[in-house]
Amino acid sequence: MRKFHRNQPFCRNPLPTRGFLAMKWPAAAVATAFAAALMMSTASAQAVPVPKPAPKPRADVPKQALPSPVIPGPSAATPPTPIIPDLRNLFGGNTPTFDANQKALASKVSAYMSTLQNVSGNFVQVGPDGKRSTGDFYIQKPGKIRFEYDDPSPIALVADGSSVIVRDRRLATQDVYPLSQTPLRYLLSDRIDLMRDTNVVGVASDDMFISVTIEEKQPLVGTSRLMLMIGAKDNQLKQWTVTDPQGYDTTVAVYNLDTTKKLDPGMFRIDYTNYQSNQN
Repeated sequence: MRKFHRNQPFCRNPLPTRGFLAMKWPAAAVATAFAAALMMSTASAQAVPVPKPAPKPRADVPKQALPSPVIPGPSAATPPTPIIPDLRNLFGGNTPTFDANQKALASKVSAYMSTLQNVSGNFVQVGPDGKRSTGDFYIQKPGKIRFEYDDPSPIALVADGSSVIVRDRRLATQDVYPLSQTPLRYLLSDRIDLMRDTNVVGVASDDMFISVTIEEKQPLVGTSRLMLMIGAKDNQLKQWTVTDPQGYDTTVAVYNLDTTKKLDPGMFRIDYTNYQSNQN
């Protein structure tokens, strides 16, 4: 069994850069858990320059048209600062019970995740060691995702609907995993009912966020949790945090979400010819 790095998607042993979910993936079904929060801030709009009045014309100088004032466009959202929850001590181990309001909140998150069929944007990732990385992501349901890390990271993550690869462009290698054995199956499901399809262990809300935490236990591996958080007001995906069986957290905050951009299906194809693949 191949070991993967704790801060690289689906990895235990170190890869050159940090990964997407930082889980320690077994060959069996992957354990998961859910929780997080983030603050999105929008850069303030710039002032519109006011043109100076035209000088009075002189009889010996021909009139010239004044240039139109340049009005700057709106600024994009600034990168959020991920909030790192501690999922290891969040629950007491007892079987949770949920009231009607919590069930309604879980249903709201389920409905949102089911309607999120096509989305792209930017992300900020914080690994267990506090290292911060950024990049772009693209999701096309069912089952397709692409994460591209900004330089100097050589890593890209691609899921094509059945497999997931973690590619190292510098080493020209990639590790291949079944999509069904990773937590991405929840994020990329065409339709999902969290209360029915997963083991929900926590539902919470405040004025800013709604969070749902799911948990999976593996006898030979341990317990993992994945906490998903959406905005309470705009109902948009904000952040997720994964805690692996060894207790290491990786948080991914997303922003600048675009659900209108048409994505090229080719960006989700996996190249098995130009990279040395390691099957897992």
